[in-house]
Amino acid sequence: MSVIIRQATAKDMIAVLEIVNYEILNTTAIWDYDLRTLPQQTEIFNEKNEKGFPFLVAEKNDTVVGFGTYGPFRFKEGYKFTVEHSVYVHHDYTGNGIGSLLLSELIAIAKLQKRHTMIGVIDAENIGSIAFHERMGFKRVGHIKETGYKFDRWLDSVFVQILLE
Repeated sequence: MSVIIRQATAKDMIAVLEIVNYEILNTTAIWDYDLRTLPQQTEIFNEKNEKGFPFLVAEKNDTVVGFGTYGPFRFKEGYKFTVEHSVYVHHDYTGNGIGSLLLSELIAIAKLQKRHTMIGVIDAENIGSIAFHERMGFKRVGHIKETGYKFDRWLDSVFVQILLE
């Protein structure tokens, strides 16, 4: 069966939380230390909706297998045409094109919302994510040393960008 990309609902946040908490516990894709709670995840979802930002899920066989969203890059008014995105796929479903479907839809929505550019901030060790973004048309535009700390080591940030206009 094919993958369906749709707007998330509050009910989807349980499945989203499972994906997020796996990443927090096992990877440097999310630089949080503590597991996220359902109320915290629901608050993030509600804030995205209130501000007009998309929060998408990928569904396969009635199971949420990934999600994608974006929000403000920075909070000064001059950045209002730039968004920073996040795309995560359940670890049992990676490598099946789900991330590409989610990111393609986010890019399409950003264009409809008249955004000018989309940014991704990726752990420099996550070469798979960097390569994925390059395949999706993003360019590496920055590498900042030791911007995060997780799993008892310093981590670098790689910035990727795609111009939407």
